Amino acid sequence: MEQMSVPKNKSFLPKRRQELLKWNGWGYKDSKFVKKSNGEFGFLGNRYPIGGGEELPLFRQWVQTELGIDTSRLEEAVPEPAERDYPPPNVQPEFLAALTEAGLSHSVAGDDRLWRSHGHTMHEIFALRRGELPPLVDLVVWPECHSDVERLVRLAAEHGVALIPYGGGTSVTGALLRPDAERRTVASVDTSQMARVLSISAANLTARCEAGIIGQDLERLLQAQGYTCGHEPDSYEFSSLGGWVATRASGMKKNTYGNMEDLLVHVRLVTPRGVLERGNEAPRISAGPDLHQLVLGSEGTLGIITEVTVKIRPVPPVRRHGGLMFPDFVSGVRFMREVAAQRRQPASVRLMDNEQFKFGQALKTPSGSFGWIKTGLQKAYITRWKGFDLNKVCIVTLMFEGTEEEVSAHEARLLQLATAHGGFSIGEENGKRGYMLTFVIAYIRDLGFEFQMLSESFETSMPWDRCLTVCDSVKRRVRQECSDRGVSDVFITCRVTQTYDAGAVVYFYFAFCYKNVADPVQVYEDVEAAARDEIIRCGGSISHHHGVGKIRQRWMRQTVSAPGLGVLRATKQYLDPDNVFACGNLYGQLPALPESKL
Repeated sequence: MEQMSVPKNKSFLPKRRQELLKWNGWGYKDSKFVKKSNGEFGFLGNRYPIGGGEELPLFRQWVQTELGIDTSRLEEAVPEPAERDYPPPNVQPEFLAALTEAGLSHSVAGDDRLWRSHGHTMHEIFALRRGELPPLVDLVVWPECHSDVERLVRLAAEHGVALIPYGGGTSVTGALLRPDAERRTVASVDTSQMARVLSISAANLTARCEAGIIGQDLERLLQAQGYTCGHEPDSYEFSSLGGWVATRASGMKKNTYGNMEDLLVHVRLVTPRGVLERGNEAPRISAGPDLHQLVLGSEGTLGIITEVTVKIRPVPPVRRHGGLMFPDFVSGVRFMREVAAQRRQPASVRLMDNEQFKFGQALKTPSGSFGWIKTGLQKAYITRWKGFDLNKVCIVTLMFEGTEEEVSAHEARLLQLATAHGGFSIGEENGKRGYMLTFVIAYIRDLGFEFQMLSESFETSMPWDRCLTVCDSVKRRVRQECSDRGVSDVFITCRVTQTYDAGAVVYFYFAFCYKNVADPVQVYEDVEAAARDEIIRCGGSISHHHGVGKIRQRWMRQTVSAPGLGVLRATKQYLDPDNVFACGNLYGQLPALPESKL
């Protein structure tokens, strides 16, 4: 059968997300790190392997030693605001009436508006925990199909209403913040109810989907039919397909399945000028510049993505994890470069530095859910027999997918490469722990807030010959900037998460204790800006997959030449001349082009 229909999906996200997710933190309400009555820490909930409330006996010592945190001092977050605490919306009655007549579900409730008025940068969540509300959108609209979006965009243009697309809400670039200067009615367009897989083509190995579908729902529906998309970003549980396209997203298994630009077959974008799309779903068209590239990375500035056709593959019969240990970070990077040069990457290969090795060890549980070294015998083997220094070692986590024959051959070849670079296998279970650590690490930040610790991640890509320089220089710059500001308890770590023929991707994690810091958020943002300057100075990029949003606009002129910025501006002016999509992302603060230049 050419087109396979898929049962209608109800998004795991309810319209009122506050029923399931935290209003001022990451993830599910029932999942979090907590301090127990005996002073030790544990992780509540059963959604992750580390859950169940099992104690983490090494974690308290780690945060005290590495971050100087007094775990006896708890800083409680303020309660969730009541409806009376929200500023009133600025909405024309005529617009509300038009939405009702068009059958478009909408809300002006304060908590619905708050949920769609922020993303997940440290600044945004820190402010919420202190009771500081961001500038709120005036209403939320929930379209349920492509034609709903067309009606909504038309009505917004007619009534002078600004629109901000909203998918999973996981942005870490300030992309969802309402621009301060915007005085029009602003509506957040929540696409979460556009969550269907419309059809699957077994012949073409493609799936046509509504753009609001969340990653975990997409995979659940595809795998029920024997297929997978394979796109698995760190935010996979909560981010949307449309958001992946809008930010040019990358996933942990991009080596096998590709980034979003590789997975994308067709996309529909509703703009004030009409629907931007290609005329067919051919795999490649030589008809001028690729229109898909206008949509990929557009960050909500041009319109609303409504439907996306992506490549899919049969679910692989074997999925296996692996782990490797290297004597130091330099050896690990050389191994990663050799793997990329030989094009031997498994579905996922990630290198963690020594700081992350120690952090993972701090999450060791009595049952063995986490922690790299389980027994004294293992430790003795590493330190005495192999001669490794635990203050220098680094870890590589692997995921293999394919047939048993393919996976076994791939494992053997990578072990040969690891041995040539001084590494050895630490087993499948360690690889699995390292992979799953990605999904729980975001919950650590919320715990840190309770003990006067700020933390955030930022990423970049660079040519291979700049990789070690970027890692070393950024760590050194962060420590120096913190020292200059009187911040002494600093944690800065990195991991190489993606490899390409010509370069690599590095994720940095940065945290500090702010107990004696007057304006910790400003200090953090100043230090991170200095780190970004250092990244670019050393040959790194403005971003690899998080996008630009509002917080990275200052580096756009160093990233794109003046004529390139002119193209972006001209595209925006043509597709959205009245700035209906007024989110202000990407190039929002760049001066408009003179008419003579258009």
